[in-house]
Amino acid sequence: MTDSDSPPINLESLYGTSVEEETQQKAFSEGEVPVAVYGLGKMGLPLASVFAETCGNVIGADIDPDVVATLQDGGCHVKREPGLDSLVADLVDSRSLRATTEPREASRDASVHVVIVPTPITDEKEPDLAILDTVIGDIATGLTEGDLVLIECTVPPQTTEQRVFEQLLEESDLERGEFGVAFCPERTSSGRALKDIRGEYPKVVGGVDEESTRAASVIYDTINSEGVLTVSNATTAEAVKLFEGLYRDVNIALANELAKFTDELGIDVREAIDTANTQPFCHIHDPGPGVGGHCIPYYPYFLIKPFETPSPLLSTAREVNDSMPSFTVSKVREGLESQGIAIEDSTVVVLGLTYRPGVEEIRASPSISITHELTDLGADVYAIDPLLDMFDAFEAQPIDQEDIYDLGADAIVLVTPHKEFEAIRWEELDTDPNGPAVLIDGRATLDNLDFDAWTYTISGGAR
Repeated sequence: MTDSDSPPINLESLYGTSVEEETQQKAFSEGEVPVAVYGLGKMGLPLASVFAETCGNVIGADIDPDVVATLQDGGCHVKREPGLDSLVADLVDSRSLRATTEPREASRDASVHVVIVPTPITDEKEPDLAILDTVIGDIATGLTEGDLVLIECTVPPQTTEQRVFEQLLEESDLERGEFGVAFCPERTSSGRALKDIRGEYPKVVGGVDEESTRAASVIYDTINSEGVLTVSNATTAEAVKLFEGLYRDVNIALANELAKFTDELGIDVREAIDTANTQPFCHIHDPGPGVGGHCIPYYPYFLIKPFETPSPLLSTAREVNDSMPSFTVSKVREGLESQGIAIEDSTVVVLGLTYRPGVEEIRASPSISITHELTDLGADVYAIDPLLDMFDAFEAQPIDQEDIYDLGADAIVLVTPHKEFEAIRWEELDTDPNGPAVLIDGRATLDNLDFDAWTYTISGGAR
């Protein structure tokens, strides 16, 4: 057979092809490999945008019609991600990024399928993979030979191999070896998503077979300037993602437990932690009023619940971190009582409701429990958060930051130190005869504050 008689090379197929990787990367970068990203949330939209700026041929799928309509108009529903607004506008204008509410439409159009949908936890602390199952079923309807499915959302280990891959085999017309599947976890943080995706850290890649790993590496080596770390299989890659979060949860629990020794030891535990961390083998995290967000408080249950291996350390760490909002409230009560004020007769202001400074996310935020517990104890609770428009999750009356001077609060609890709080005129509150009698500093961000009120810093104690 002559070269002219050879079958044409399908550059859309990254899996199971003899085409050189350099040629594949070139084809991907030039838009010959259509990509679908399923899930356009706070991490999905930045991911879709980085894919689109690299290859110029991305369709995003999301079942929320408002998200899709906003994107089709060149708008960006994800807030406070530097550079994302302008990038999305440019990509939509150039037709590099499109959107649909029909995942099956995206599946028919794409050769690479990137899944980054929520994997929530039920009230029973069980991982809920229903959304993932639905998306994989949609992908199966359009899966063709040579396609590559990449899972970015965090899942319990063995999900990619035993659940995703098997579902695709069962619901598509393809056989084992005709398409690829790999787990390639997102390693991004809110407020810096584009920077992280483009290459702040190497991309972890693990496939259900060697060819899946190789094909996925071609993709991510193109979009990530730090390159790719390949691991033995998809389950190992899933474990990498979990271990990153579990380390932080356990480490923070250690810091929080040490912080509770502050009063009995009569020291600033943070000073001891900071000094201990000058030794290269010690890296204790910071204590605080609790652990929030959509990752760390939930990831332990991806191991605790689905597997039989005992995990007492993970469970204990969750208990310690979940106890910190109540510990914070106990210090509010202690401070008020020391000033002769009953908590049921008090007015308390909670500063910062999101789980992290500068991030508009309230999932598992310590402030939720703190406001509820204070209200249950009879306090009148007010809350200030410059990032939020909705306050339904909190048992508190929202007020503007300037209102704090006229409220006559008995206690102020700083939970999340947003940058906007640097404008608070503490000296004005301090000299006000009706100013707060108690100040709780949850994150040790008010160390240089000269305040006459009974002040308690978590890990620093009362002064």
